[in-house]
Amino acid sequence: SFKYAWVLDKLKAERERGITIDIALWKFETTKYYCTVIDAPGHRDFIKNMITGTSQADCAVLIIDSTTGGFEAGISKDGQTREHALLAFTLGVRQMICCCNKMDATTPKYSKARYDEIVKEVSSYLKKVGYNPDKIPFVPISGFEGDNMIERSTNLDWYKGPTLLEALDNISEPKRPSDKPLRLPLQDVYKIGGIGTVPVGRVETGTIKPGMVVTFGPTGLTTEVKSVEMHHEALTEGLPGDNVGFNVKNVAVKD
Repeated sequence: SFKYAWVLDKLKAERERGITIDIALWKFETTKYYCTVIDAPGHRDFIKNMITGTSQADCAVLIIDSTTGGFEAGISKDGQTREHALLAFTLGVRQMICCCNKMDATTPKYSKARYDEIVKEVSSYLKKVGYNPDKIPFVPISGFEGDNMIERSTNLDWYKGPTLLEALDNISEPKRPSDKPLRLPLQDVYKIGGIGTVPVGRVETGTIKPGMVVTFGPTGLTTEVKSVEMHHEALTEGLPGDNVGFNVKNVAVKD
């Protein structure tokens, strides 16, 4: 069942344990958007990693286990469905897509009754958190079989809403304040052989370009940006919303 997960779970430890530990960044393009997927862990031990990823997102895609027992565990008082939805809202992610996953494993398979039950219960919780469930698409999918991920599935012909891909295209583009001073919260800092120190994060406001002088807080350390990359491609500038890595002069990771 890890067909699509292998694309994202690149760490060896994750493959061995079969869970997403770190936050994997992956990109793909739709007809409308250039998307960066931040795959956040659904395992309780790694909630801190999930917070790091979610705080950088424009839209949360909440993956719900639709199987008997699976959904009930996720929506229970300490369940991950609840916790992730609450964290997404708390961290300022106002747009959401809900995917009712594993529809191929409901009883009976691709059950509309089960889907309706999940939509009702999750909507009620999302409303309490602060979301407007009327604006959230609930897409019945099977990641394992590929139903409704990209193309409409005949197994779910009772469903008339968007596929996951269409729902992603329906996201409203957030306003990107590129005219303001640069603000770039760091997600991590790497030391890369032959290149040097590379801080990584998402540009929130302003732009970042090679040759710019930047200041790190709270230390007040000032240095020059040597180069900017996104997904291993060099950029002439990073804009708000871009997840970038940038190489800085004469700064060690420990600084």
